[in-house]
Formats: sequence, structure tokens, C-alpha cells
Amino acid sequence: MKLTKSPWTALFPCPVVLVTCIDPAGKPNIITLAWAGTVCSDPPTVGVSIRPHRYSCKLIEETGEFVVNIPTQKILKAADYCGVFSGKDLDKFSETGLTPEPANEVKPPLIKECPVNMECVSTNKIPVGSHILFLGKIVCVHVDKDILDEKGSIDFSRISPFVYNQGEYWDLKKKIGLHGFSSQKK
Repeated sequence: MKLTKSPWTALFPCPVVLVTCIDPAGKPNIITLAWAGTVCSDPPTVGVSIRPHRYSCKLIEETGEFVVNIPTQKILKAADYCGVFSGKDLDKFSETGLTPEPANEVKPPLIKECPVNMECVSTNKIPVGSHILFLGKIVCVHVDKDILDEKGSIDFSRISPFVYNQGEYWDLKKKIGLHGFSSQKK
């Protein structure tokens, strides 16, 4: 038997990403987000939702650029920190020990400790209630060589991403199927 509940954000799991942005003077910032995801494959586009009062929201509005960095469990504490404190008042790179690296196509830096980084140019800003949804066209992707398999694809067993489940961080387990397996003949 199922219970009927009032509308709420019941979707799970949500990927945890660290989004880097930069102010017009060149000071970088990091924000942790769980309201993020792929929204289009051609052109490759991601969406990130940020509350308007957050410092990073203003920076992305001003510059039109951001980088989506995928963290691992090794930097979970730093990732949590970047979602709790405002970069308006402190330098999150210094506070967390994370390392900024230059991007190729945008001004905000990559985070070295994240094995995958997607440079994005904002193509649209959509107010959606309590958040602003930024659509970011991916203009460059960086992947650590040591997480690639012999074919050059990401070997997910070599990294340890985590997700956000309604106030809790969770790890991922193992591969349980491939896209399209249900249509394969036995």
C-alpha cells in the first residue's frame, strides 16, 4: 500500500557536484550542488539550480561561465564545507585545501582533486521558484587519465563518486546492467 504525500523533492539519488565560478575581479568560488544533471546531449548541456541569494548565483549571472566538477568520497568533507559556507566571506580553495587549475575555455578554474571537470558557458537562466536554473553548454571536458579504461572510457570502478539523498550523502555500489539490456534476446 502506498501513502499519498504533499508535493516535495522526492527524486533520488541526486549527483553531488562542485561548481566553480569566478567574480569579475578573478576571485574563484566553489558551491556544492545536488540540483544538477544532464539536460541535453546535442549540444552537450547540463543544468544546475542555485538559490538566488547564494553568492555563486550572482557570479554565474555576471560572468556566464562555470565548471561542473565531480567530487570523490576522498573530498567529501571539503564538498560538504563548500555547500555550507559562503564564498563571499572566505576563500573556499584555501579553507578546504582544494587545488584550482586553469580551464581551457572559461575563466572559472577546475578542481584538481575532482577526476572529471566540465567547462560550461551559460546559455539560459530560468527562474523556477526558489531556484534559478542555469543551462550550461559543455565546451570542454577534462578526465584524469588514471580513471580511464583501455578504450579511453571512464572506468567507474576506479572512482568513488557519491550522491545526495534527502539530506544524506550515500556512496554507489556496483554495475547492475547496461542501457538496452531489457531488449536483448536471450
